[in-house]
Amino acid sequence: MMNLLQIAGIAVCAAVVAAMLRRYHQEYAVLVGIAAGAVILLGVFAGIAPALRQIEAFLSASGLSSEYGTILFKTLGICFLAQFSADSCRDAGENALASEVELAGKISVVVLSLPLFGEIAKIAVKLIGG
Repeated sequence: MMNLLQIAGIAVCAAVVAAMLRRYHQEYAVLVGIAAGAVILLGVFAGIAPALRQIEAFLSASGLSSEYGTILFKTLGICFLAQFSADSCRDAGENALASEVELAGKISVVVLSLPLFGEIAKIAVKLIGG
């Protein structure tokens, strides 16, 4: 797993290189930012595996369905991917495209969580006595 010092070092180096490239080759500056972001995300995701196993253990110990853990992990993935994509679009000067990516991510999270809403509705009906 990457520690914060490594992440900061990669980010600062990439920002300096991108700033230098931005004067002459805007497209290369954007690519440097995207590449640095991808390297940082991959490093962070590599270190997340123990935390994910711990969350899975908590869910199984609580007796909840494994479907809830799957929904949680997919939702986190959607959020990370949408944020990274939107930030990359903003770096490229495409603000409208970034907003559309964020909207697509939000809609995907809602669609993915619909089974949870159904379960909550069933529990609410049982509690009300219906």
